[in-house]
Amino acid sequence: MSIVINTPNGNIGRPLVEKLLQAGRKVTIISRTPEKVADLAKLGARVVQGSIDEKATLDAAFQGAEALFWLSPPLARPDFVTWAQEAGKQAAALVKAHGVKRVVVLSSVGAQNGPGTGPVSVLKPVEEAFKAAAPNVTSLRAGFFMENLLRDVGGIAHAGAIYNALSPDKAFPMVAVADIASKAAEVLLDASWTGHRELGVHGPKDITYPEAAAVLTQALGRPVKYVQVRVADLHAGMTNAGVPTWMADSFAEMYQALVDGRMDAAEPRSKDTTTPTTLAQFATTVLKPVVEKARPS
Repeated sequence: MSIVINTPNGNIGRPLVEKLLQAGRKVTIISRTPEKVADLAKLGARVVQGSIDEKATLDAAFQGAEALFWLSPPLARPDFVTWAQEAGKQAAALVKAHGVKRVVVLSSVGAQNGPGTGPVSVLKPVEEAFKAAAPNVTSLRAGFFMENLLRDVGGIAHAGAIYNALSPDKAFPMVAVADIASKAAEVLLDASWTGHRELGVHGPKDITYPEAAAVLTQALGRPVKYVQVRVADLHAGMTNAGVPTWMADSFAEMYQALVDGRMDAAEPRSKDTTTPTTLAQFATTVLKPVVEKARPS
């Protein structure tokens, strides 16, 4: 009996695979390019070559599976919402057909609101599909990834600023992806939970953008300020930087949902939803080297 991971090359899926193998579990991973996961195969993972939207690939991966970790890939195509929902629904149908009993779905704050939340719009239908297919499903509703700040490297390096449309007094959960992987491993290795549930993954504390800027100022050793702009300004900035219009549209929709409160966490902060990595730790170890490299000479 194995645990299936559908995204072993990402910054959540890869450490998750490693943690499960270290715990002595059998792991099956799906990859279109097996050479990219050759190191995981050497560690003992079973590799099924193919795409997560292919029935034959999922059939092969789900043979003898006891559990599945499902992560909808990042926004990468104009029909992303439809494609990701259909891929999730097909996977859920095959979970039922193969009798897979436990599923952990990576979801997001705001997933409870469904359409109108940009890339997050995918997640409610995917959650619901797996709940209809398997007896035990945990949806990990993660907060804002600290790694998303890597998109702000240009503004930090050249202008000492983070730009967003969110009110400066609005606090929100911010979490490191390493902690999401750890939480997913914890849930997959725990056989005591049953039924359907939503579990927040909220980082150590809710934080406002000005508070985040102050943390970055200290960690990076250079002034960083928060500048509130309009959603339309964010959209224009993305398209001016070469982001495809369809992608900018989707992210702008998400930013507007954030402003409107539709991306607020539905799950209250608790001991179970709180994770350890602080923004200061992330900024020092991950963000700072990238910012330093991007700084004008």
